[in-house]
Amino acid sequence: MALVQLAQVGKVYRSLKGSDYVAVRDFSLDIEAGEFFCLLGTSGCGKTTVLNMVAGFETVSAGDIRIGGKPIAGPAADRGVVFQGDDSLYGWLSALGNVEFGMRMRGVPRAEREQKARHYIELVGLKNQEHKHPSELSGGMKQRIQIARVLANEPQMLLMDEPFAALDAHTRADMQRELKRICAATGKTVLFITHDIDEATILADRIGVMHAGPASKLKGIVPVTLGEAERERTHDNFVAVYRRVHELIRDEVAIALQRTH
Repeated sequence: MALVQLAQVGKVYRSLKGSDYVAVRDFSLDIEAGEFFCLLGTSGCGKTTVLNMVAGFETVSAGDIRIGGKPIAGPAADRGVVFQGDDSLYGWLSALGNVEFGMRMRGVPRAEREQKARHYIELVGLKNQEHKHPSELSGGMKQRIQIARVLANEPQMLLMDEPFAALDAHTRADMQRELKRICAATGKTVLFITHDIDEATILADRIGVMHAGPASKLKGIVPVTLGEAERERTHDNFVAVYRRVHELIRDEVAIALQRTH
């Protein structure tokens, strides 16, 4: 049985003016334990809505979402969310304090939580930076702290909503490599939202492409069976995967552009 199961999921936003907006309709997807799944689509296609429903931030309007066979009823410790920006870091806490925060709220003893926090800070490549506050960290370092904080709570699954979108190209490439390394080391299941075909091809085991919104659902899934060397952008096999994904999303981009004019 897949770790995460979305079956015929729908999401309707109710308008105060009486006109409902159907963000997602009949969305079905299974994600296996340990899989890195990238969900890709145009702006407004509902990919973040899907992530928010898996996270438990949004309730489903139809269908069913389960993790480990149990229905998702709200946010829980088995799912950790890494956001796009760094607004969720606490400016008055050090890097160590930020990573410890969730454990402190759960009543984990000080020595244990500090040991775990230091372990995960080292895992994300920030050893000896524990004392610094967010204002003293670069954008990439802040995202590493966010990832360390989520990992320190030991969830089954990471949910990542375009976490590297605000970074410059060089830092973004570094973070993609780091994330692959961290996921290999921890074996975490990942649902990663992006609109970037390159990023999805570098990271994913499978790439799901969504129809343009509204009332969006999965259009197709592309498996990515590339070795580490093949994930270089100039490799022929990388280009072949890129083309398959591009063929799926090309018409959806055109539809999305038509709807904005």
